[in-house]
Amino acid sequence: MTDDAADFDIHAVRIAKAVADAGSLTGAAKLLGYSQPAISQQVRRLEARLGLPIVERVGRRVRLTQAGRVLARHAPAVTTALDAAAGELAALRGLRAATVRLVGFPSATPTILPRVLARIAEAEPGITVTYVEAEPPEAVAAVREDRADIALTFAYPGDRADPHRESARGLAVRRVGRDDLLVVLPAGHPAAGGAVVDAAALADENWIAGCPRCRGHLLELCERAGFTPRIGFETDNVVAVEGLVAQGIGVAMLPSLGVASFPVLPGVVTRRLPRGEERAIHLVTARGAERIPAVAAVLAMLERAVAESTAAATKETAAATKSTAAATKETAAAN
Repeated sequence: MTDDAADFDIHAVRIAKAVADAGSLTGAAKLLGYSQPAISQQVRRLEARLGLPIVERVGRRVRLTQAGRVLARHAPAVTTALDAAAGELAALRGLRAATVRLVGFPSATPTILPRVLARIAEAEPGITVTYVEAEPPEAVAAVREDRADIALTFAYPGDRADPHRESARGLAVRRVGRDDLLVVLPAGHPAAGGAVVDAAALADENWIAGCPRCRGHLLELCERAGFTPRIGFETDNVVAVEGLVAQGIGVAMLPSLGVASFPVLPGVVTRRLPRGEERAIHLVTARGAERIPAVAAVLAMLERAVAESTAAATKETAAATKSTAAATKETAAAN
């Protein structure tokens, strides 16, 4: 152990991280289960050992100094390694009780999450899973800042805002599935006659798009098809998108998990885009987190649930397309 490493321990790292999270010594004390005087005394002892201040006062609040930020920055890696060691020791003793903090994107909540929770309750009753819904950039940040153990995320091919590049550097990222992208059309739309729709056939339509950060792949898809989409409405609410499409206000593009998250509204049909138009689904953790038995168990269940959910969504889309085609054929024959 180096001289510098001997000057602090895991508790010092936890204190710095708690101050960073809480923004005050009082808040850090509550997070760690200490009294405010006790945490203040421990901070002074730590500063004396390091020979550097780790907090500084700004008005009535405190903030970390550069030395404190160094300690806080290393906290996720340190605590993950210790949790991994504790998990392996617990596994040797036959203990599996643990809490795993999961964060995932909105359309995973009603599709993938229920499968995971049901399977955990049946196979690993000692594991408790907490869940927070967040878009991929926020989910990756939660893992990096040690507010989550696993992030369930997605990314579009060629997306300039891909959260698995710079923001995930130093984390473990693995692709576990794909989610087809679908065109959402009003029933009876001329382009809905086949199972697959080329985006170029929708060049003259009004489009309903997500927020500026979420519409990158739509813009890229339309650019490849030779046009710039005329975006008249903006919403990330899948139900609202389908409601607008049902009224003939415009067309849209949604992932199959989003469409599968609730029954498709009357007056709406979905069709697949050409092969390859999809988003990739990833699992993001701190490096080495898979060595923690409870995290490893949840990762395995998530991977299985992703495969089942996306397969079910694809099957539902194919069945709906076949049903619509049959109805169209019957109407044509009757006329």
